[in-house]
Amino acid sequence: MDQWILNAGIVILVAFVPSLLYLVWIRNTERFSREPYGRLLWVFSIGAILSVGVAIVLEIILSALFDQNIERVYQYLGENPNLSSLVLACVIAPVVEELAKALGVFRVRSALQELENGIVYGAAAGLGFAATENLLYEGTAFITAGTEAWIATAALRSVSSALLHASASSVVGFGIAKSTLNGSSWVPYYIIAVLMHGSFNFAASFGALYADQMGDAAYLIGLAAAFAIAIIGIIAVRGKIRSLDRGRGWRRARRR
Repeated sequence: MDQWILNAGIVILVAFVPSLLYLVWIRNTERFSREPYGRLLWVFSIGAILSVGVAIVLEIILSALFDQNIERVYQYLGENPNLSSLVLACVIAPVVEELAKALGVFRVRSALQELENGIVYGAAAGLGFAATENLLYEGTAFITAGTEAWIATAALRSVSSALLHASASSVVGFGIAKSTLNGSSWVPYYIIAVLMHGSFNFAASFGALYADQMGDAAYLIGLAAAFAIAIIGIIAVRGKIRSLDRGRGWRRARRR
């Protein structure tokens, strides 16, 4: 029993610590008016608990509705055994999860005094979601396949999935901040986040889809593409924070 508790604690730490470290890293990208940790952790918690719960329920409902109409879909797209899982990964999951993660940003909408605030809080919501999602995947790997599979899953997801969720949610957060401050619509930013997420999931599924035709190369291509989407996304997010923060600091300096 003691060993089981120790293993469970280690699995939880490995799932959550990378996301929390990323949160500190993204928060500290700002030089001026950094967001308070208490509010960031609140948004992180919403992403980790409420957003995950909402996403699971909606994905189950939408997947069931899609499966009920799969024959009609086959009439238009042709019969493909991978179609159902592909639609779940590349369409249903991105649409549902990016909306669910936005709940955390909406909860602190009154605190969005600067555009970069939305980016940082969006990242917090996404990282909370990623932590719980990683816990589910990594815990399953540990229970069903052992330590080596758990380590490999944790290493891959801590870099790829966590950064993807952070960057995609940051885009939505930026849109919500623009909507709050300027009255513009946040929906176009939500669509961009869904496209980012869907592209990442397609890349992550590439190996399973095309292994018969391409062999192990399909897995390598998909993995490289998924990492590229996640890393380029987070670089762009941090660059946008720096740009907005630098402009605000410059304007403050001029007023002195």
